Amino acid sequence: MQQLRQLPKPERQRLIASVVGRRRVGSQHELQGALRTAGCEVTQATISRDIRELGLEKTRDVLGRPRYVLPERGGRNDPRETLKSVLAQFGRLAVQAQNIVVVHSEVGSAPAIARALDRVEHAKVVGTLAGDDTCLVITRSPADARSVARELAKALG
Repeated sequence: MQQLRQLPKPERQRLIASVVGRRRVGSQHELQGALRTAGCEVTQATISRDIRELGLEKTRDVLGRPRYVLPERGGRNDPRETLKSVLAQFGRLAVQAQNIVVVHSEVGSAPAIARALDRVEHAKVVGTLAGDDTCLVITRSPADARSVARELAKALG
């Protein structure tokens, strides 16, 4: 069994930011469990304080479930820049299959990629569908899919 320890505040807050950036965490109890899994022992009061200091926002995911998210820095970002950033951080591979582009990503990040693509309102994209680590990007034609796959592949990290 992993040894639990208390982390210094900056390290603990970086871990919290990393956890909520990678997966859906909808409550302080869930966050405490995720931190414990990562080897960090922390009280509920400390978690509450860290959430406030980090400025985490409570929102809802695409299924309507509550989740904490990191605050957006500098107001509203350009959707294309957000897409580039998400793909660079979490995207692994973009492959065309007929009129669909299959985007493989890190576990838990496909919904963020799909959401970023949807916000771009790309002229060649009809819609997206995300699993846990795979995002399907539907286009009207194989030619559109080829073009979108090339575009996405350039942004992959």
